[in-house]
Amino acid sequence: MSNATHLAEVMVTAFIDAVNRGVDLVPVVADSTSTAKISPFVKAFPDRLVNVGIAEQTLVGTAAGLAIGGKVAVTCNAAPFLISRANEQVKVDICYNNTNVKLFGLNAGASYGPLASTHHSIDDIAVMRGFGNIEIYAPSCPIECRQIIDYALEKQGPVYIRLDGKALPELHDSSYQFKPGHIDVLREGKDIALVAMGSTVHEIVDAAAALADEGISAGVISIASIRPCDTQALQDLLKQYPAVITVEEHNVNGGVGSLVAEVLAEGGCGIPLKRLGIPDGEYAIAGDRASTRARHGIDAQSVAQRARQMCKGA
Repeated sequence: MSNATHLAEVMVTAFIDAVNRGVDLVPVVADSTSTAKISPFVKAFPDRLVNVGIAEQTLVGTAAGLAIGGKVAVTCNAAPFLISRANEQVKVDICYNNTNVKLFGLNAGASYGPLASTHHSIDDIAVMRGFGNIEIYAPSCPIECRQIIDYALEKQGPVYIRLDGKALPELHDSSYQFKPGHIDVLREGKDIALVAMGSTVHEIVDAAAALADEGISAGVISIASIRPCDTQALQDLLKQYPAVITVEEHNVNGGVGSLVAEVLAEGGCGIPLKRLGIPDGEYAIAGDRASTRARHGIDAQSVAQRARQMCKGA
């Protein structure tokens, strides 16, 4: 993938720049220095990293304590272990107590591929949406990722940022300006709306391009800001389309598909909706990215085929 950047590298660069401009930032890892690609930060600031070992509950509790002590604490470890193993600590120490901790869920979705369900994080957005007092973001490209991180580090209060585990190309140019809650329209359309979060935004971009070659006008909508989310703007936008497809490397329950379904239902919008993701009651397969997305129907080709069917009324 040309001109692509790993979002963890974007994260580390943002940390270094933050400390250089005076932010009292302390990363906390759980023997996850490789996952976090944190070496450049450690080289620049060797006394700032806290490594608690393979102890995710301690990771979150330590970050909360640092935040109470006045630091900007950031946790950097794999999303499945952060969300699942430290679930109670995230709920109580971070969310309920409203501590100034930024949680980075690295290698989210099925990024770990063949390592299978123990290492997949296909429920993290659903879990975090169930907690109060925490903002939730899922950037889709490096520029967006950097601006979300810069915003989060300046904001007082807890934030969860879901980061993909693969290098991603840009979707925006240098004029892009991130705004919390904003609904990002990457392509206008009239026949069907394609909506995604995170790395699957690239799948709907490619699907829309393929559909355009066939005369089907697909709108491309990225939702990087899960909470806050301008649901009225999203509803107004989706009402312009005769059908909607959501796409995510996440269970179809609780993620962007559920968010869109809630918006349509609460707005009384009788618009056909198809949620594409890991099906209800299933886990993602153990395989590489291409195989996993094709198997679960969330790659560009599968999305385009589903869009053709919906446009025909099937």
